[in-house]
Amino acid sequence: MPTHPTAIDPANPPTGSLHFVPETMRAVWADRYGDPSVLARRDDAPIPQLGEHDVLVHVHAAALNPLDWHYTTGTPYFMRLMAGVRRPKRTTPGADLAGTVVALGSGVSEWRTGDAIVGETPRGGGCGEYAALDARHAVAKPDDVGFDDAAATPVAGLTAIQALRTHAAVQPGERVLINGAAGGVGTFAVQIAREIGAIVTGVCSTRNADMVTGLGADVVDYTVDDITRRVGEFDALIDNVGNLGAASVDLLADDGRYVMVSGPKRNRWLDPLPAIVRTRMRFARSGRSFHQFTASPLRSDLDALMEYLQSGAVVPQIDRTIGLDDVGDALTEIGNGHVPAKIVVHPA
Repeated sequence: MPTHPTAIDPANPPTGSLHFVPETMRAVWADRYGDPSVLARRDDAPIPQLGEHDVLVHVHAAALNPLDWHYTTGTPYFMRLMAGVRRPKRTTPGADLAGTVVALGSGVSEWRTGDAIVGETPRGGGCGEYAALDARHAVAKPDDVGFDDAAATPVAGLTAIQALRTHAAVQPGERVLINGAAGGVGTFAVQIAREIGAIVTGVCSTRNADMVTGLGADVVDYTVDDITRRVGEFDALIDNVGNLGAASVDLLADDGRYVMVSGPKRNRWLDPLPAIVRTRMRFARSGRSFHQFTASPLRSDLDALMEYLQSGAVVPQIDRTIGLDDVGDALTEIGNGHVPAKIVVHPA
């Protein structure tokens, strides 16, 4: 049974610092699908109830991702079969979050109130003062990693590290092409690939070229250069855009690996599924490998990302920080594909 997190006994508090949890909170909220203008700040939102394995987190920072745009708009429409047919089950955006544990579900034993943690919650909630997070998907935030950097990392960082290490199996010295190198996943992928020891080429626009170069990639500016001419040059291709068509095969060496992270969003009913199917069919005839996946919130990978952040090998690229009142406008930009790197939200 879910439990209400306000039931902390002051006479017998859990181990760690005691934090008073109010009965309501400020949060970005929408109880119907629509463009991001349906989102509004609510000052009396209910505190999330906790499942057996959940912790309640006082959110210090959260981050926005394209998945928040999808859940807000309810597109592609087939996803509503899982997310809520008539109205969204997920009322508050924000899958990435970092903050302090303030209450524990009945089955949680490894965390204590006062612990600083970071994690991903597909249920959303990061754009609120408090959020429920499955404790099994959380890791400790290192003391010398800021809450903003930690919060910017889970979804994009996990996607990048799993694309490179798990699916493309990139090795030192290999040539890696990252299409969409200036986005959230792309900026992590460039740095992680460099840390692996790969030779990295990033595709981005003129306005983001300096940032991507600074992260360690050779830049192909798609506004002036044609990447499709570089036939057979790459051992792995991490595609965050899905706009390369047949060139996605041709750019790779004979034993190359293609990882499709995202695709076009032109059709509200099915995209990116048709593009995934078409691309898979191309690769089935090519002898090169095709991989398409949704990142898993693996603690081992999230711990590895925190180690990268702690050492300085990976620095999350944060476009800006915003408050709750600006979340709708930020998601509109993300849906239009106009945001480089990450946007971090401060709920307080």
